[in-house]
Amino acid sequence: MKNFNILILLLLLKIGAYAQSTNDIHQKAIVIDTHGDVFYAQLKTGFDIGKLQAKGNFDLVRAKQGGLDVQFFSIWCDETGGFAFANREIDTLYNLIKRYPNRIQLVRTGEELEQAVKNQKLAAMIGVEGGHMIDNRLDNIDSLAKRGMAYLTLTWNNSTPWASSAAEETSGKVKPENAGLNDFGREVVKRLNKLGVLVDLSHVGEKTFYDAIKTSSKPIIVSHSCAYALNPVPRNLKDDQIKAVAKNKGVICLNFYSGFLDSTYNTKQNAFFKKYENDLKLLAGKYGKAAAVDSLIASHQFELETLRPPVSLLIEHINYIVKLAGIDYVGLGADFDGAESFPMGLNSVADYPKITEELVKNGYSEKDIDKILGGNVIRVIKASKGK
Repeated sequence: MKNFNILILLLLLKIGAYAQSTNDIHQKAIVIDTHGDVFYAQLKTGFDIGKLQAKGNFDLVRAKQGGLDVQFFSIWCDETGGFAFANREIDTLYNLIKRYPNRIQLVRTGEELEQAVKNQKLAAMIGVEGGHMIDNRLDNIDSLAKRGMAYLTLTWNNSTPWASSAAEETSGKVKPENAGLNDFGREVVKRLNKLGVLVDLSHVGEKTFYDAIKTSSKPIIVSHSCAYALNPVPRNLKDDQIKAVAKNKGVICLNFYSGFLDSTYNTKQNAFFKKYENDLKLLAGKYGKAAAVDSLIASHQFELETLRPPVSLLIEHINYIVKLAGIDYVGLGADFDGAESFPMGLNSVADYPKITEELVKNGYSEKDIDKILGGNVIRVIKASKGK
């Protein structure tokens, strides 16, 4: 019995040392999320995300708990909005910083980012998601850059007059001869390069992707996408695209959305909505389609939990890109508050340590984990400001 107790004690000590080691790695790293959608919802709700929130995936309290050091805040609206709406959302970020200057700081460069982290503040960066938000004007790019825009996603799901999206290239809405960047689109990329703003190629169609890579004189970013080989949806990158990003010295930041990670998720989700089709119709009649979906999801949370993939599937996408292109071209772009489902255990920005734990289990060194969690993104940010 004595030997058994000693064995248990040694096992507990080993587990404790492992947990301490994983925590040390996470705390030492600069953890960067290149895509979070909290401000679109915050504009509607008015919730103070400086305080702990019962709903959603982000607030400053949980960011601190999760060791999140840098958040790229997505400035987004659908194709019905534009430059004016983008500025409203940026105002919301500015107001948050004004209320909590000791906890969050707007940064524009890699050096400012590193200083904010040293000062134990969340470094806030701005990603404008969708070229439609410049209203087809180059001077609006200048204005957004002055306000802190760190990247511009050339398209959202909708195409612009100058760039075709993945959704519309693959649906056939955009004809092949009209796909990609036109002359104005190439001017957009050149203007972004000149201003030190990253060209973001999440959401864009393949033709636009390659046109932009060819046009850009700086490393690009793919702010929230996954590997097509593991889940063949239009928003994910094919092998040749992944290799092209590596050749460009850019970075691919993995999206946490279940539908981009798990090739079985959409089938399971469709079956769920089919099962409750009548309920959805009744709710839509009362509240409208969007609110009906939210209400149905809220009523069946336990059932929906079973549809979520394991965290290990996110690591599989990381492993795939590392094996194909190298350790220097992977980052994290969660898409929190921008989707309805994420892997089990990844419920908010407070859960980032679980990713570090999984990376340790997969045999990644501390140096490589530092790169995945944020180092690769910092390299690309600094390169974007170079001459």
